Amino acid sequence: MSFTAFRGMTPFSQLIFSAFVIIISFILFMFLGMLAAIPLFGLESVISMPTVTNLNDPESIRLLKFLQVVQSFGLFIIPPFVLAWMFYGNTDKALFLKDKVSNPSVLLVIVMVLFTLPVINFIGEWNSQMQLPEWLSNVEDWMKDAEERAEDITKAFLKTETTGGLIFNLFMIAVLPAIGEELLFRGVIQRIFTQWTRSYHWGIWISAILFSALHIQFYGFVPRLLLGVLFGYLLVWSGTIWLPIIAHFFNNAFAVVAMFLIDNKMLNPAVEEIGSTSDSYYAAALSFIIVAFLMWLIKKENKGRELKYINT
Repeated sequence: MSFTAFRGMTPFSQLIFSAFVIIISFILFMFLGMLAAIPLFGLESVISMPTVTNLNDPESIRLLKFLQVVQSFGLFIIPPFVLAWMFYGNTDKALFLKDKVSNPSVLLVIVMVLFTLPVINFIGEWNSQMQLPEWLSNVEDWMKDAEERAEDITKAFLKTETTGGLIFNLFMIAVLPAIGEELLFRGVIQRIFTQWTRSYHWGIWISAILFSALHIQFYGFVPRLLLGVLFGYLLVWSGTIWLPIIAHFFNNAFAVVAMFLIDNKMLNPAVEEIGSTSDSYYAAALSFIIVAFLMWLIKKENKGRELKYINT
């Protein structure tokens, strides 16, 4: 007998129930992750985990990476499958996993992600100059501390000199987020808000705002929001979640590989500043035009495959 108790829920009810499932899944996986970490890293390391601040300690970094992987499964990867099954009874169809993506679309997406770098860096530099009013100085100090902490952890995660370390970083920072975050934000949340607002444009922008906000990195909020919007339109235009997953993967993978090459003195660090310097207006403008043209080509390539899920 099929399980239908959660079928036909309103978008608002789906949203509230989705939040509940995500929280429960996250707590459960982190609890199991902590238990699994005891024989792997030792009871003392796990107990002191909440106060770990020495990012130069390899053992602390390994523990943090392990918990990051566990968190990815509990927060992003498992909940979408549970929710898709409960809401629709067919995970492949509900999460847009069934349809394959065309080879030309994959190539266009990879090239597009490369050309987004100047304009995203330009917007990111502008976003990083954000200043709050004086009466919100305490909030601004907290935001800056959170941003610096996240940046320090990211740099510690990415720092590796071995090929094995690079492969693991690609798995942790590119593969898991690309799959999990797209399944959750584009596969579940975007669908809910699209049905709620009766507009896939609103669905894309609202889910992108939540996608960026969840990272709690305020000085990179706008560029991450715009990437979320880009991923959202890729889903709607192609009719398959695989295209935004591929775009998300290559966006993260380029950063991981670039940092590896820079740390190992195989790439000029100046590559990180493309589009972020004060004289980058023309590069950012050209980047925007090329990305817009490539998005048009992607939409044209996938004509007839667009999603029509507002009434489903």
